Amino acid sequence: MSDLWRDAALVARKDLTIEARSRVTMSQIAPFAVLILVLFAFALDNLVIRDTNQSTTISGIAASTVTAGLFWLAVLFSALLAVQRSFAIEVADGGRDGLRLSSLDPAGIFLGKAAAIGVQLAALQVVLLAGSLLFFRPTVQEPLVLALVSVLATIGLTTTGTCYGALSAGLRVRDTLLPVLYFPVVTPLLLAAVKATAAALVGELSEAWPWVRLLAVFAVIYTAMGVLVFGQLLEDS
Repeated sequence: MSDLWRDAALVARKDLTIEARSRVTMSQIAPFAVLILVLFAFALDNLVIRDTNQSTTISGIAASTVTAGLFWLAVLFSALLAVQRSFAIEVADGGRDGLRLSSLDPAGIFLGKAAAIGVQLAALQVVLLAGSLLFFRPTVQEPLVLALVSVLATIGLTTTGTCYGALSAGLRVRDTLLPVLYFPVVTPLLLAAVKATAAALVGELSEAWPWVRLLAVFAVIYTAMGVLVFGQLLEDS
């Protein structure tokens, strides 16, 4: 077990070091994600309604729901780009073959790559949440629940993305195949994240907890699946 976590830390450190030197996340993925929010903000600007109680709605929909939906859409697209980037690094210069031939535990490789993507997504979410609050101005009633939702959804997105990224990485059509595989699978996670986030923003804990539990189940299932099958995915792709 100690070897597993050591291998995971080694792979995560390797990926994060490459990312820190290339700065692709902060120079390309982060501006892309923020641009999504800006475009939606301009598109919805004429639909924003503030009633006499200063309650904000957007075309009759609560601002919390719109904010949550746009926030997680931006995170989803960012996760896709981060996953593609993570496995593009391995394909270049035979890095993928090096991983297969190394003595590293496949489960450790999986956890390390997922952790590295998760760290990048966490940094992006801070930026995106600030932008969402700035553009759509919802209230934040339950920040701790919001943080829990973010952690569970990030685990689900990264573990799922790592599994399907490994599955498609060795194919010529990986750039177009990954979204086709990834988006349908994470649709339940996206729905749960949006519902839980919207409920956390307005303080409706009774509405948030069922979705939080779904996020936890999703994260556990795909983490366990990745640990069990990642070695086979590396060999077959």
